[in-house]
Amino acid sequence: MLDLIFHQTHHLQIVQGDITHEKVDAIVNAANSHLQHGGGVAAAIARAGGRTIQEESNAWVRQHGTISHSHPAHTRAGNLASTYVIHAVGPVWGEGGEDLKMRETLRGCFLVAEELKIRSMSIPAISTGIYGFPIERAAAIFYDETMRFFEINPETCLRLLRIVLYDAATLQIFLDEFKRNGSQAK
Repeated sequence: MLDLIFHQTHHLQIVQGDITHEKVDAIVNAANSHLQHGGGVAAAIARAGGRTIQEESNAWVRQHGTISHSHPAHTRAGNLASTYVIHAVGPVWGEGGEDLKMRETLRGCFLVAEELKIRSMSIPAISTGIYGFPIERAAAIFYDETMRFFEINPETCLRLLRIVLYDAATLQIFLDEFKRNGSQAK
């Protein structure tokens, strides 16, 4: 585990675990643009949260249309320990423009967190599973965008950001990236 502190009151933690067990205000779901939660992290979140998540996701798409990288959706969390699920579309490796899409996805999650006045949020390694985004590349972008967010928003409501990684290998890659660059954290 890694715990970095920003501006005396903001924490970033990198941990291994199951995002469906996180006791935070919001968890981030690695979703598809139609919010059909049939595989990967999305399926696990929908199963653990119950029918509410899929029902509200369907309603969101009916009302707002499909979601993009930069504009995640949000629903209540159903049976999960969190209050909200932020549904973020990550890039599919090989589509083109993946790095920019990943940055837009993370920025979108932070924007929704600000809109909802979330104090704690957990996020998985979006797109590094079935979407094939290289983990090392994702870790570097997560580092850059997290540092950027806290630097630009020192007064953010977000007091705790947890990057929750399912397996030990992914955890180690993220830990190495954040420790290598950690001296730049403020």
